[in-house]
Formats: sequence, structure tokens, C-alpha cells
Amino acid sequence: MRDQLAQAQQRVEAQLLKALAGLNLADDRLADAMKYGLLNGGKRLRPFLAYATAQALNGTWQQADAAACALEMVHSYSLVHDDLPAMDDDDLRRGKPTCHIAFDEATAILAGDGLLTAAFEVLADSPLSDGQRLQLIRLLSKAAGGAGMVAGQAIDLNHVGQSMTLAQLENMHRHKTGALIRVAVEMGAYSVQETVEADVLAALRQYAESIGLAFQVQDDILDIESDTATLGKTQGADLALNKPTYPALLGLDGAKQKAQELVAEAQQALQVLPGDTSVLAVLADYIIQRDH
Repeated sequence: MRDQLAQAQQRVEAQLLKALAGLNLADDRLADAMKYGLLNGGKRLRPFLAYATAQALNGTWQQADAAACALEMVHSYSLVHDDLPAMDDDDLRRGKPTCHIAFDEATAILAGDGLLTAAFEVLADSPLSDGQRLQLIRLLSKAAGGAGMVAGQAIDLNHVGQSMTLAQLENMHRHKTGALIRVAVEMGAYSVQETVEADVLAALRQYAESIGLAFQVQDDILDIESDTATLGKTQGADLALNKPTYPALLGLDGAKQKAQELVAEAQQALQVLPGDTSVLAVLADYIIQRDH
């Protein structure tokens, strides 16, 4: 899995460099900040999901390149903005100073804005059919906005220092983290097919919902068990901010059991898909085996 992830990372980063060059950015400092926020490391999990889903539906990675780039641009923008003093106020991201520390707060805000809008330019200019481009733009805009990721961040900020039920916590993460993970598999599918069968789409969404929550549970576990050098961000940050987490609600052992159950659900969902889902299956296991 690590070799496959590395291949996806290399591919999408080459595509991202090409995409950045094609944006014709008019300000050098803005361009540098956007590049810094986008290309300073990262697992590239969402692009990999798009590639793996395209492959599972008998497509190619090339068909999913635009989706992969757009997903990573939106994800990176969200991290740049999440790290801002008005949000999570973090100094470290991917083992390096956060964008507002490396540049300044205003430039970081604009860099995030630039990355977000660039994602839709990449999709609009992709070599796919008109129907596919429109569907990808529709899917990503909904997942990234007030019905998805942005809503999740708002819920998160509104509950700092407050108690949450397990249902409320899962709802928050279905939006904040899960929305982009779910849309990654949807975009991978629609990069290959203009129309995706309802049962295939339902199975992909169930898979993505399960690994999206498992990803967050594992993040919460690592915030306790790992260290800053391994994580590439400040260890214990959620605990310091008194944020609701799965270990806080379920205990550490309960959180680990929850992650295992979610991965089992993801594996079950893959069984109804007609193509080769071996990469998606291995990825589900990797979600809770990773150390950062």
C-alpha cells in the first residue's frame, strides 16, 4: 500500500505543478503561498481514493487526474484556513510552519481562496465530457461548502469546550472530514463514467462514509498516542483545546474498537462492486494502521 500511495503522490504532485503553472497567477507572493500550502507534503489520500475508484471501475488514473488535483487543492485550502489564528491557531502543518507563519495571515487567507477557486478551474478545463465536468463541479462544490466540509468546521468551532454525544460527533466528522473523502470516490467514479449505476454509487458512498469516520477516529487516537515529529503537526492539540474526540467519548480502547468496526463496514460495502476493489480494500485497512 505504501508503494501505491507513493506512486499516487508522485503522480498528483506532478499534475498539481502543471495545474499551478497553468493558472497564470498574477502575484508572485500569492503564487508562492499557494504552492507552499499545496506542495509541502501530505498523504494525498483523497487523490488516491479518486484514482483507486477509477481503477475499480475499469478506468485509468489519467481519467481521474483532474479530480485528484481539484480534491487536493480544496483539501489544502481547508488546512491553510483551519490553521489560522481565528480557527485552530496552529503553528505546524505537515512538519513545517503553517502558511500564515511562513508568510502572514492575510496572504494565507488569500492563498486558501486561490486554491479553492483554482480547483474548479481545473475541473472546468479537464479533458472530460461536458456532462462529466458539470457533475464533478457539482459534487465538489456541495462537498466543500455549507452542506459539507465548511459546515463540519463550523460545528467543530461551535463545540470547543462543550460536550457532544457520539451522534453529534459523528455528524460533525461526516461533514468536516467525511465529505471530501466521500466525494473523492464519487469523483473517481464519474471521471470514468458519465452515469454511475445506483447500486454501485450506494456501495461506494457506504465505503467512503465508513473509512471517513475511521480516518477521524484514528486521527483522534494518534493525537494521544503519537508524537509531534511523527504526526507533522502539534501532538495533543485537540486535547489542549478541549475538543470532543472519540477517545474522550468512548475511551481509548473503545475508539480503537470503533475504528475496527468501521473498516469492517467498508470492506463489506466493497463486496457488491463488480470490478477489482483490492486497492480500496487495502486502503481501508491502512486507514487505521497509519501512524500519521
